[in-house]
Amino acid sequence: MTNFRLIKSMYFLLMVLLLSTSCNGQIETKTQTVNTNTFTSFNSGKPKIVKTQNSSEYQNITCGIQDKKGNLWFGTSGEGVYKYDGTLFTQYTTKDGLISNSVYSLLEDTSGKIWLGTSNGICRYFENKFNSIPISFTIRPIIKDNSYYNEWSTKYTVWSMLQDKSGKIWFGTGDGVYYYDGWSFTHFLTNDNVINKNNIQLKLVSDIHEDKKGNIWFASGMPPGNEGLCRFDGKLIESYKPKNEGWFRNIVEGKNGNLILATRHFGIFKYDGNSFTDYSLPNDMIKSSINAIIEDNSGHLWIASDYVKEMGDNLGGLWYSTISEKDPNEKTFTKIINKDVLFILEDKENNIWFSTRNMGLYRYDRKILTNFSE
Repeated sequence: MTNFRLIKSMYFLLMVLLLSTSCNGQIETKTQTVNTNTFTSFNSGKPKIVKTQNSSEYQNITCGIQDKKGNLWFGTSGEGVYKYDGTLFTQYTTKDGLISNSVYSLLEDTSGKIWLGTSNGICRYFENKFNSIPISFTIRPIIKDNSYYNEWSTKYTVWSMLQDKSGKIWFGTGDGVYYYDGWSFTHFLTNDNVINKNNIQLKLVSDIHEDKKGNIWFASGMPPGNEGLCRFDGKLIESYKPKNEGWFRNIVEGKNGNLILATRHFGIFKYDGNSFTDYSLPNDMIKSSINAIIEDNSGHLWIASDYVKEMGDNLGGLWYSTISEKDPNEKTFTKIINKDVLFILEDKENNIWFSTRNMGLYRYDRKILTNFSE
């Protein structure tokens, strides 16, 4: 493991903040004027994430969690995983027992074990040790078309994880969905109790969510999936494709019980249990560029938006929306940064952490934007 202490002093003032409006849907969106002097970007007195694995500029921070002890964990696509204890970053790589330096999902279970979904399967961190937790080849489906899989997107890549209310841990992998009951793995769709009328395969599921009613939802669609939003109600699994959208990226359950859904091509949908509607977005947010969404503890939606035409074209960014307390039909968007943003996390102190291209990592405390990257 490698510990990094902070170097260097204060540097740049931040960025232009954009706001815009959209009349898409039932909620009116308005532009908010923001004093850019309110926001300061600096990294003085703070530690940094440092690259040690000779990864290219195309490697990024892909996921993050905060554990019960308050540590933040950040998975990357080539630099292993970093743990931040509030003072130092500790980097773990294959030299420390990690089974791959590409980590695409993270989960802390109810017993405090950290699960890591990598490009080489499942790894678990407990009592300062990493252990591989293999899924038996005897329960894996036979894949006849291997044309999609490559070095970074393998059959064994674990894109998403969830521990449900019963304690089972679910894994969305390149060749399907599995769950672990504490003793053994089961390939979900070969379970005799699952009614699967449409022969859904659940390849490359990017997000798994259990709603308040106990339904398990799968955000499917990464090629070769294209199966849309799938729901398992305990007996039947079925697929939804509003506007014929087959690629969903994130599932968020709002405080009102509605699902908020990030898609690959149509921006964001809301689902109220009966129908799908558009979530109003500002005009200059490119709908096909959305990478991730979260709803914070205050009920604000945060949106990570990527580049559109070429990397670093400033059309992406980090946005958040608020609903007017006086008028529930009025929505305001604020743009925090003009960079390609990949993932978002809210910590226990309500800070927003997010990643940008080439291992960028930022923390936003609603006033100050702090850079933790090289």
